[in-house]
Amino acid sequence: MKKKLLVILIVCFCAINNVVSQETFKIMFYNLLNFPDQSSSKILNLEIILEDYKPDLFMVCELNNQTGADAILNSLQFINPDYESAVFVTNSSDDTIGDQNYLQNFIYFDSRKFILVSQTQIQTIFRDFNHYTFKLNTTDQISNPIIIHFIVCHLKSSQDIPNPDLRFQMVEDLTNYLDGFPSSDYFILGGDLNIYTNSELAFIELTDATNNITFTDPANRVGNWHNNTAYLDVFTQSTRLTDALGGAGGGFDDRFDFILTSENVLTNPDIFYVTSSYQVFGNNGNTNCYNQEINSNSCNGVDFGITIRNALYNISDHLPVTLELQTNETLSTSNFNMTPTFSISGSNIVKDKLLIQLNTTAFKSDFIFVYNILGQKIESYKVQNLTLLQLNVSNLSNGIYYLIASNFNLNPLKFIKAN
Repeated sequence: MKKKLLVILIVCFCAINNVVSQETFKIMFYNLLNFPDQSSSKILNLEIILEDYKPDLFMVCELNNQTGADAILNSLQFINPDYESAVFVTNSSDDTIGDQNYLQNFIYFDSRKFILVSQTQIQTIFRDFNHYTFKLNTTDQISNPIIIHFIVCHLKSSQDIPNPDLRFQMVEDLTNYLDGFPSSDYFILGGDLNIYTNSELAFIELTDATNNITFTDPANRVGNWHNNTAYLDVFTQSTRLTDALGGAGGGFDDRFDFILTSENVLTNPDIFYVTSSYQVFGNNGNTNCYNQEINSNSCNGVDFGITIRNALYNISDHLPVTLELQTNETLSTSNFNMTPTFSISGSNIVKDKLLIQLNTTAFKSDFIFVYNILGQKIESYKVQNLTLLQLNVSNLSNGIYYLIASNFNLNPLKFIKAN
């Protein structure tokens, strides 16, 4: 009996230890639709989305310029000061088909979890594929480095001839490039593929089992997506009925945006896809949403409320795509579990009440001030000896605000007031 009990305890210990050592990474891809040139309010809406999802790695396309790239990084660093970005570069591919130098791909990442090793532009007949190589920031990264490659792309749009052939030629350029890598390498591809069906040559080429690197759809939702409500749960476009901000209208009826993984990401313990984590951010899977606007009542659901869907509607004609990756390795990070001196409890997006968590042994301020984005102080709250402070913000207008401690020695906190 004692032997049996000992075996059970060992098994339980190993199981618990395995769970503790697992680290999860939240990945997001988003077509930002001419960001930020079309509208100065886009950054405010994007912050609502980023505050809600808090991606560990954020891939984007249709980024216009360095100014836009910096604005996004600044917003991310208010969520987490450890966010970094790659080096911003403009499209280098042949633009004889059409000038695409105003639409860039880019990537942001939590530097506590990812270390950027290199970045490369893969030229095609139309737009670059941008290749970013990362190493996981694990405790044994020297003896056992885990390398993961991210490809960010934006294929040629439209069903009209010759655009499907141009998409295929772009993917062929990527396939040729990937022939130079070990077939065991881990790859993630995030992009606006503009593909209408899995029978299109570009998709067939990406998922060709004879390729050196074969991509697969982790959502396992392969088929004829266009105008097919059987695939509405993975629809990403369009968020609106009418054309606006340079984007397309027509309502919710297409799957253009993807995160694909190399096949080995589904099966290995070093870095792997978390089963059923693939999701279109903002898509409630409501079949009534077909051919409707994403912020309409027809698109209601339990996962994404009207605040999120309004923000998505006001940024882009696309929805972001998300998934989670996991590793059994331990990250080399000492401050993940540190108790913050001054933090927001719960969501940063609030309607009436904002909860502030205080470490009373370390927090030495008498007041907390609220500033608007213009740097104007608009509210003051007396701090008492409480571990949880409740602030009434119902009188504030919708927008972005900053909480600053009166001793000014702590990083400000950002919250978003939204009805």
